[in-house]
Amino acid sequence: MAKQKTQRLEPSDYIVPININGMNGRMLKLPAPKNKKREILLVYGLHASIERMGGFTEDLNQYGSVTLPDLPGFGGMDTFYKIGEKPTIDNYADYLATVIKLRYGRKRLTIIAMSYGFVLVTRMLQKYPNMVNKVDLLVSLVGFVHHEDFDMNNNKRNFIKFVAWSGRHYLPSRFLKHIAFRDLPIRATYKIVAKNHRKLHDADKEELNRRIDFEVKLWKMNDARTKGYVASDMFKVNLCGIRVEHDVHHVSIKEDHFFDNNVVEQHMNVIYTKVNVIPADMEGHAPTVIADAEAAAPFIPKKLRRLLARKPNKL
Repeated sequence: MAKQKTQRLEPSDYIVPININGMNGRMLKLPAPKNKKREILLVYGLHASIERMGGFTEDLNQYGSVTLPDLPGFGGMDTFYKIGEKPTIDNYADYLATVIKLRYGRKRLTIIAMSYGFVLVTRMLQKYPNMVNKVDLLVSLVGFVHHEDFDMNNNKRNFIKFVAWSGRHYLPSRFLKHIAFRDLPIRATYKIVAKNHRKLHDADKEELNRRIDFEVKLWKMNDARTKGYVASDMFKVNLCGIRVEHDVHHVSIKEDHFFDNNVVEQHMNVIYTKVNVIPADMEGHAPTVIADAEAAAPFIPKKLRRLLARKPNKL
């Protein structure tokens, strides 16, 4: 008798609505495979959504349950502005603490945070030291903790800072949302720079259109004012003032176009008890589309996979 094929799990089937502190959004909750006890919280970065991280959730699911919440202002979730607040690092830290309290209760969990998401997780652990012991395993995927971690020329840095500073204010953010972040301008811009763009240069015509389609969705679903505020804060952040008594496993990319890996490691060592650097054999900071487990796999090196495969410690 032919062996029946296992049906592939579709992450999109496990997205549920959430309401936290008066803000409506979504949360992806993948159940754990049989006999897997690890509880994984995945936190995405600045230019992301649940859909963009689908490949990560699918790949990580083999090690346990995976929870991926929207962040306020991202993925179509309501913004902090709706409740009279601003998208500060501290407010995001409070939000994540609430998610963990509601989702995990007394359970221990593994936290895997990507890029800017690791800033938010670090600040949460600094503000809520009682949560440190709840974390069985802490992972940074190309994360950072200090504005000096960025490695880019002054022209590029100043341009990003100017656009971000403009976008965090109400009127310029309206222009970005209703004029700049529309289908036609976004598509035209990406097609002009495609040959020299790190996310697009290796794509054929069909794949190029697919990637640009995804970028259009990301720019439109993420709130322009929130994105400007957050991007502006990235170039001022310094979390080195408070220690976190926990080890961190930091996945770095040799050819990361954003960060100086040596500086990142130094700053993490100021904050965390021990930093275990795990190199990932891939190019760039993150691909445009991480739609399946195969695309996400290079971000999770074998050394990290061995850690995730271990039986998690109990409280």
